[in-house]
Amino acid sequence: MNRILVLLCALMLGDSNLFAEDHPTLAVGAAAPDFKLPAVDGKNYSLKDFEKSPILVVVFTCNHCPTAQAYEERLKKIAEDYGKRGVSLVAINPNDPNSVRLNELGYTDLSDSFDEMKLRAGDKHYNFPYLYDGDTEEVSKKYGPAATPHAFVFDKERKLRYVGRIDDSERPEYVKKRELRDALDAMLAGREIEVKQTKAFGCSTKWAGKQESVKEYMQQLSTEPVSVELVDAEGLKALRKNDSDKIRLVNFWATWCGPCLGEFPELIEINRMYRHRNFELVTVAANFPDEKQQVLEILQKEQASTKNLLFGSTDKYQMTEAFDQEWNAALPYTILIGSKGEILYQKKGGPFNPLELKKAIVKALTEDRFK
Repeated sequence: MNRILVLLCALMLGDSNLFAEDHPTLAVGAAAPDFKLPAVDGKNYSLKDFEKSPILVVVFTCNHCPTAQAYEERLKKIAEDYGKRGVSLVAINPNDPNSVRLNELGYTDLSDSFDEMKLRAGDKHYNFPYLYDGDTEEVSKKYGPAATPHAFVFDKERKLRYVGRIDDSERPEYVKKRELRDALDAMLAGREIEVKQTKAFGCSTKWAGKQESVKEYMQQLSTEPVSVELVDAEGLKALRKNDSDKIRLVNFWATWCGPCLGEFPELIEINRMYRHRNFELVTVAANFPDEKQQVLEILQKEQASTKNLLFGSTDKYQMTEAFDQEWNAALPYTILIGSKGEILYQKKGGPFNPLELKKAIVKALTEDRFK
C-alpha cells in the first residue's frame, strides 16, 4: 500500500526517480543491448549497422528538453570530429510522447513524436542517425537513461566503457570537463579511461507510466475558470503597445468565423506550453457587446482560461483601427508582439501556421531569457 501511495505522489509531482529504479542504468562492462529501431532518415538501425566502427556512442536525447537542445551542436561536432577516426554516434529518443505534459514544452516548438523528430533533425541538420523508441521503450529500458541527454560508449566488442554526461555544463562557456571526448580519446589511444561513469543532467526520461500524470494535469486545466471582459479602443491601443514586458500573443476571432474556431484549440495548447514563462495570450472577440454570453460559451468550451476580451463598442471599424490602422479587419488575425512592441509574427485574414508561430515564440523567449 505504501508503495502505491508513493507512486501516486510521484505521478502527481512528476518525480522521475521512482521510475528510474525500475529501469536502472546499464553498468560499466555490460554488453550493449541490441536494437532495431526506425530512424528519421527512413531506415531501421541495429548494432550490426555499426559493426565496422571500433567505438559506438549511443546518446539518449529528445526534441523537447532544453538541456538536450543545448547539446545538439556539440553532438554534431563530436560526430564530425570522431567520425573521421572511425567512431559512430547514434541518438535514440526514449520518450513516450504521450507522457509529456504541455507545461514541459515551454522551451520547444516540437514535442517528441516520431514525425516531430523528423522535423527537428531536418531543421538542425543532424549528421548522425536519430532513432525513435517512444512506442514501446523496450530498448531504452535495457539501457536505462536517467535523463536526456545520457551517453553510452561501447568498445569494439560492444562492452560499455563510459556512461554519463557529455560534459559538465549545458552552457558551453562554463564547460571545464569534457568526459565524453576524454573517454573517446583514451579508447582510441588504447589508454584506460580515467572517469568511467558520471551523473547525467537534463530532463527526466518520459517513461510510459507518466501518462497518468498527463491525465491528471489535463483534468486540472479543465477546471480553471474562464471569463471575458469588454475592452474599449484605448484598451486595444494599449494592448498593441505592449507595456507588459512579456512576449504577447494576440488573436482576434469571432463566434461566426469558421477558421477562427478551427485554430482555437491550437491557441489554447500554445498558451499552456508557454504561459509559465514570460509569455501571455490575449484573445479578442470581434463580436458585438451584447453577444457576450455566446462568446463566453465558446471560450468555456475551449477551456480558454487566459485573458479574454470582447469589443466594448458597436463600432467595429473604430475598434480594429485602434489596434492596427493597416488591418483590413479580416478574421482571424494573429500577432505576436515583443516586449518592446515589435512585431515578431503576424497573420491577417487567415489561420496562423502553428509551427512557425511556436518557433517565433521560442526564439523570442530565448533571446529575452539571455538579455
